Formats: sequence, structure tokens, C-alpha cells
Amino acid sequence: MEEALGYARGALSDNTRLAYASDWQDFAAWCITTGLAALPATPETVAGYLAALARTHAVATLRRRLVSIAKAHRVAGHTGFWPAHPIIGETLRGITRSRGRPQRRAAALTTPEIRRLVATCGSDLAGLRDRALILLGYAAALRRAELVAVDVEHLRFDAQGLRLHIPKSKGDQAGEGEDLGIPRGQRRETCPVRTLEAWMVASDTKYGPIFRKVNRWGGLEPGRLHPSGVRQILLRRAEQAGIEGTALEPISSHGLRAGFVTQAYNAGLRDEEIMQHSRHRDLRTMRRYVRRAKLLEDSPAKRLDL
Repeated sequence: MEEALGYARGALSDNTRLAYASDWQDFAAWCITTGLAALPATPETVAGYLAALARTHAVATLRRRLVSIAKAHRVAGHTGFWPAHPIIGETLRGITRSRGRPQRRAAALTTPEIRRLVATCGSDLAGLRDRALILLGYAAALRRAELVAVDVEHLRFDAQGLRLHIPKSKGDQAGEGEDLGIPRGQRRETCPVRTLEAWMVASDTKYGPIFRKVNRWGGLEPGRLHPSGVRQILLRRAEQAGIEGTALEPISSHGLRAGFVTQAYNAGLRDEEIMQHSRHRDLRTMRRYVRRAKLLEDSPAKRLDL
């Protein structure tokens, strides 16, 4: 039984497992303070919990909490738990109607923004690292966890460009791995392959993590760059480049991935070509970026002869 539970836990990524655990702990603590049973919980208890969080939490967070509660019940063998119970569904719909907010999405960083970002990167170690990180993240449509997980062993350079192996990612929970091709760019200053080669030479990186922290004195520190470091790098470079996000579309590391999809669509690539490279499993998710790119191009208002 313990071996089976171990495999079950291994089916989830570390981040997903931590999110489930945190959500469940919050729900269980609320149940203790209110004198209600957490496992198994009644639909009325879950609805009351969601209502209690409505004033301080986003609707998207409430939906994730519900998924975590349902997951905990299934793992514990309570298969009768029904997240779509009418009282839970009506409570969520009521919260959404009264307190729902537009979902925040990362600002898509397309090629014009990428050029401005890398133009702020100097020839020092931090500048070389940031340039390589931004260009590789954009050209390969990498998530920040995938970007900082790149090791020397995952790279194969040749005259045409770079073959990048991704051992495991959010969309590849089975760990089968995927390979991407990154060709050499037309411009040396924005070529992801040449900038990565330059960074590896300057940092004397021969094995292990490609991207590491550069301290305030300009020296390299051991260990892998943390995923949150990608966001900090982008925020700093965006400020230097004069690129600003909005309340609904902030600057974030996901903007590299969103920008790739947007730029690829504008360049005329087909859905399947984009999804094969970006490794999206859900067409609807990928097309959210496409729809934003088409917002003005396909607007019926163009036919108003204004």
C-alpha cells in the first residue's frame, strides 16, 4: 500500500503537490475553528468555506481550493464527494457574479519587446546571463521552471543551431521528455544560440545548471537560479527598457511564452505548429493568446467605415 501511495504522490509535480497540501491545510484549519468535519466534508461545509473566503480571495483561488479539497477526498477514498453539487455550484456562481474580477494574464513580450529587453544587457556576467536567459526562454517558449532547469547535458550545438532536451515539464508529468530545435538567428545580438554560447564561455559552464545567480559584486554563485529569479530579471530589464505592464497584463516570466505564441501566430504559423513547439496540450489555452493577438485584426468595428 505504501509503495502504491508513493507512486500516486509521484504522479504530481512538486509544485502541484505543495499547492494541494497548502489548500487542504487551510480548509482543515477552517473546519476546526467552525466545529465542522473536514473529511468527509458535506457540500454545505465546502460552500460555507468558499463563502468565508470570498471577501479576501480571488475566484480563481476559490476554484483551486475546491479542486484541492476534492483531490484530498478522492485520495482518502471518499469517492462520493461531488464538487459540482448544486449548493457548491450556486455559491461559486453567486461569488463570481458579485465579486468576480477579470483574470490577470501575463503581458505578451513579442520580438519588438524582446529586442528592447536584451538591448539593456551589457557585457558583464549579469548582462550576458540575462541576454541568454531572455532569448532562450522566448525562442523555446519555456516556462520559468523549465528555463532554470536547463543543464549543459540537455544541450547539443551544431552549425544549424541548438537541440534542447526538456526532461520533464508541466505538460509532461510522465517524464518522457521532449526535444526542441532552436536555429541560429539572423542577428548576432538577438540570436539565442550565440548568446547562450557566449554566456557559457564567459561563465566557464561545462556541466550542471546553465543559469546561476550573479551576486552584487559580479561573481557567480553555485547552485541553480531559482524560478522567482527569472521574474526579477525580467522586471529589472523591463524597467530599464521602459516597458510597462498593466494591472490586468503585468510583466512576468510567462510573458516570454505568451509572446512566442502571439508572435508565431502573427507570422502565420498554424495552430499545430505553435502547439508542437510550445508543448501546449490544450488548444483552448493556446488560443487565448491567439485571440488577444487577433483582437484588433478581426474586430467587426473595422467594417463600420469610421
